[in-house]
Amino acid sequence: MISINYRDNRPIYEQVRDSLRQLITSGAIPPGGKLPSVRELAAELAINPNTIQRAYRELESEGYITSQPGRGSFAMECTGAREERRAELWKTLDAAAAELRWLGVSREELLEHIIGGDRDAED
Repeated sequence: MISINYRDNRPIYEQVRDSLRQLITSGAIPPGGKLPSVRELAAELAINPNTIQRAYRELESEGYITSQPGRGSFAMECTGAREERRAELWKTLDAAAAELRWLGVSREELLEHIIGGDRDAED
């Protein structure tokens, strides 16, 4: 489900947050799906529960999960993701596309990759 890379420069809570975000957006955790409790996930990953709590708090503020006292945390529909996150992703995509164009990738290749390309087939 989630793995921690101790060689990654990102803080552990960001790795957890990003992994959970990916699981939610990919459908691996469906809308309404229950996330592991903070303590369960902390024990599974052998990290401090406060680290998990911070990741959950950020995911909730971004609109990916909702927490219900006494019941736990649940994945939400991602269609209502916050505008801030959408803007952040557009900026990242724009920067990557600009660099790829500089490296000689054609517009057609970019469009094919974004619209219908299969990244895993190229790796």
